[in-house]
Amino acid sequence: MIVERKISDEVIKKVKNTNKIILLYGARQVGKTTLAKDIISKLGLKTLFINADEQKYNDILSSRALDRIESLVSGYQLVFIDEAQRITDIGLNLKIMVDGLPSLKIIATGSSSFELANKVSESLTGRAWTFNLYPLAVCELKKLYNEFELKSKLDDLLVFGGYPEVFTTVNHREKQNLLEEIGRSYLYKDILELATVKHSSKIKDLLKLLAFQIGSEVSINELSNSLNISRDTTERYMDLLEKSFVIFRLKGFSRNLRKEVTKMDKIFFYDLGIRNIV
Repeated sequence: MIVERKISDEVIKKVKNTNKIILLYGARQVGKTTLAKDIISKLGLKTLFINADEQKYNDILSSRALDRIESLVSGYQLVFIDEAQRITDIGLNLKIMVDGLPSLKIIATGSSSFELANKVSESLTGRAWTFNLYPLAVCELKKLYNEFELKSKLDDLLVFGGYPEVFTTVNHREKQNLLEEIGRSYLYKDILELATVKHSSKIKDLLKLLAFQIGSEVSINELSNSLNISRDTTERYMDLLEKSFVIFRLKGFSRNLRKEVTKMDKIFFYDLGIRNIV
């Protein structure tokens, strides 16, 4: 079952009307590859699919040599690079591609905005469109289900969230197992390994504290004291959780702009399923 994602039409429009690279960010298992393949099928362009884990592609795409890259993509109208952040110097090499091969369309995905964005931000200034893909939204599911059917699935959405594989799995025990695996990927792969976090237990404890305060104003000082870590470390962990698509902040609002600056943020989880397994 393929769900029509909200950003799909806009991505297709950008691919058709511009020569900029499409950068598609989103958490693991949120459906980036599925979305990209659906978009590519609708575009009807001859496409080279590249898995950045394969060394034969990695060697060429990290070479900084236009002639080698051109020999790889010759004859293709579009190149799709999955998990592009795994390629050495990916930002510079994408710049070489877009400048040296202006007619070539490129779509690249990354599982964490802090990892891929850090590698491409300077090199691709003015050369890329960025899109974020999130778990399934009710507005996307409306295209598949009528109002009665959607209401019957609301409880599952509130408990298990909107990750595509989790949502389409029927058995509740299997849903929970999938969520726990996604959670481990968040904590250990995207954050602990890539950001070299030393105290993994503190990240877990921070998530638990945030889960209990969802939708409420959050004091960084209070979190720091509860975790027995510095305010700067707490802010850094919060930033990592944001850039890994685990949480997001809603800034305080006041009609007095001076007061608004001092108001505390509210914290929400992108996916309730992830929040519920913390």
